[in-house]
Amino acid sequence: MNKKFGLIGTITHDVITLESGQSFEGIGGVLYQAAVLCGMGREVFLYSNLGEELEPEVDKITGAWPTLQREGVIRVPGPGNQVYLHYPEKGERVEILKSVVPPLNPSSVLQNIHELEMLILVINSGFDIEFSDWRKIVAAAKCPIWFDIHSLLLSRDLNIPREYLPLFEWKNWIEGVSFLQANTKEVASMLGCPDKVPSDTEMSHYGKMAFDVGVEAVFITLGKEGVFVITPQESRKITPPGAEKIIDTTGCGDVFCGTVAVKTAEGSDPFTAASFGLKLATKAVEVKGIKETYILVRENSKKVKKGKGNEKA
Repeated sequence: MNKKFGLIGTITHDVITLESGQSFEGIGGVLYQAAVLCGMGREVFLYSNLGEELEPEVDKITGAWPTLQREGVIRVPGPGNQVYLHYPEKGERVEILKSVVPPLNPSSVLQNIHELEMLILVINSGFDIEFSDWRKIVAAAKCPIWFDIHSLLLSRDLNIPREYLPLFEWKNWIEGVSFLQANTKEVASMLGCPDKVPSDTEMSHYGKMAFDVGVEAVFITLGKEGVFVITPQESRKITPPGAEKIIDTTGCGDVFCGTVAVKTAEGSDPFTAASFGLKLATKAVEVKGIKETYILVRENSKKVKKGKGNEKA
């Protein structure tokens, strides 16, 4: 039986520029996770406010995804979430928000939350959902919850580069969550020092603080170095395979998120799930955009199923 996943986040329109001068644009945000989940054959209930100007392009892309349920996608006036991303040759990417959509009303999530095998929240704008509404959802959920904390640590000003800010109340957001995803800059911000790269010891300490409020596993993404996986019993750094070519890294962490969420829901341990997720995320940097990501994941899933079938034979 296919797993039913709930997915909360913001659909964005991304304009991406590289140090080389190359640029491209397209739909992004939480649709990266949706592309992965649907590509892996899972039924997905998507909850998001969608700017009306983005709706035609989103319809065109997701119309080819038969397992995506869009009743929870609410059309709102305006241009939607418009994001400018610049990737320098070295250092952190520069992100500028041009416009946003209002936070999600939790009512649509609460209506069918008891049908879900897993719920995923991706904070990919910082305006995705109000804290009080999120706590209502956590209180009602009976399924495991995956939380990608991401843009919750970024400043909320429009039209200027976003900055990482300390967030000392982060534990209030993650209480009751099963799986937590963050990168090193986000962990540093939660520890109160956004500009300091956390050591392995500091990341392990962060994991222990997360376990105190119910988290079962922490996934700290390390870019091209892989991921640091922490459980109450063990911590391990997992390195990815090398990519043949790098075209676009924008959705890399999102592909990891969706893939590992599926594998953990299937019963894989966090380390095995993370290893599988890294392999698929590495392949994802070799393609560009939501549509290509969905095709990549779908074809990869077919190969995996075929391989299992041959093993049984």
